[in-house]
Amino acid sequence: MDILLNVSNSKKIIEEITISGSKSESNRLLILQQLFPEISIENLSDSDDSIHLQHALSTKASLIDIGHAGTAMRFLVGYFASKQNSEVVLTGSERMQQRPIGILVEALKDLGVDISYEAKERYPPVRIKGKAITKDNVQINGNVSSQYISSLILMGTHLEKGLTIELIGKITSIPYIEMTLSLLNQLGMETHFEGNTIKVLPAKQLQKQTVVVESDWSSASYFYSVAAFSKVGSAIQLSAYKKESLQGDSCLAEIYTHFGVETVFDQNTIILKKVREPNMGLLTLDLKNAPDIAQTVAVTCFGLGIACHLTGLHTLKIKETDRLEALEAELKKLGAVIAITNESLSLSISEVMNTNVAIKTYNDHRMAMAFAPMAFKVPIAILNAEVVSKSYQKFWTDMQQIGIQIKEL
Repeated sequence: MDILLNVSNSKKIIEEITISGSKSESNRLLILQQLFPEISIENLSDSDDSIHLQHALSTKASLIDIGHAGTAMRFLVGYFASKQNSEVVLTGSERMQQRPIGILVEALKDLGVDISYEAKERYPPVRIKGKAITKDNVQINGNVSSQYISSLILMGTHLEKGLTIELIGKITSIPYIEMTLSLLNQLGMETHFEGNTIKVLPAKQLQKQTVVVESDWSSASYFYSVAAFSKVGSAIQLSAYKKESLQGDSCLAEIYTHFGVETVFDQNTIILKKVREPNMGLLTLDLKNAPDIAQTVAVTCFGLGIACHLTGLHTLKIKETDRLEALEAELKKLGAVIAITNESLSLSISEVMNTNVAIKTYNDHRMAMAFAPMAFKVPIAILNAEVVSKSYQKFWTDMQQIGIQIKEL
């Protein structure tokens, strides 16, 4: 489905939006719930990724296709590795089969897991023969996707001896590692994270308990962008959010002050208020702890005519698409002056902003959602707009609620 987005007027925005649970928290909790049935979950993410994961955990099939769901692939590799007397093949979409998983597989092999590649070395699909894991120490590079590390942490909770994970070198995406550990601690499990060593003690019998998932901060980022583009005095209320969040993307609240957006925490909601015009100076950010908001920040800067230099983006090259190359290509269509490296993006102030540009989404939900708020600046088309369902089922309905007009092409 290709759509054209437009905003017919520029009145102040006053709206309330409810966003479903964090995909990151939901997917971790779904694995833990499978290991510890005492856990109940409320406000689960309604994303395609979480739906794929729930299906994979409940199916009796020996071939499991998780589509584009990268988090599900990584968490399930660890889950099935320690599931005794099971044998499955995990596969996914064409793009998923291009996303490396070798670092996690090699770590599992070091633990004695029987796991092999079905086609290309170091890439899905993989065949996993679950067994009792007796080793309790493993090493893995610290600068890889945090999902590899979280997969090992989640698996370690129900190993007989627990698991010690030694992270080699510099550690990136620490907030996502800390999210996993914090969820375990909230459930009554014991963990330690000191220096480059993570220790997960074997979990004892858990008490019956219900966990309410906080709404997704990555999904909130698109409303921060809308607020930045809106008139002073606009306000968007989002629920349900916590001031003390486990999600690294909650740094949005601080980042968007540069764009004149203030975040007010009120019980379990946040209110995004456009309180002033943006700072026009160069914005320099290291987003190694929150790479998923890089696309939104870059598009916001372009729309406001602000130069930026974003670093810490090396993991973007192995996402649903190479997000750095995709951002460069699509922003240039709009008139951006942009340069990328393997881990950074530099955007200069542009003198033009082209209208009625068609944005390719590359099967990447965040490309569609990051560019959608540009409708407040110029009419813009989004190709394959349905891709948003990967993480945010009612995204286009919510965009209409805040004033974006949508016409199917």
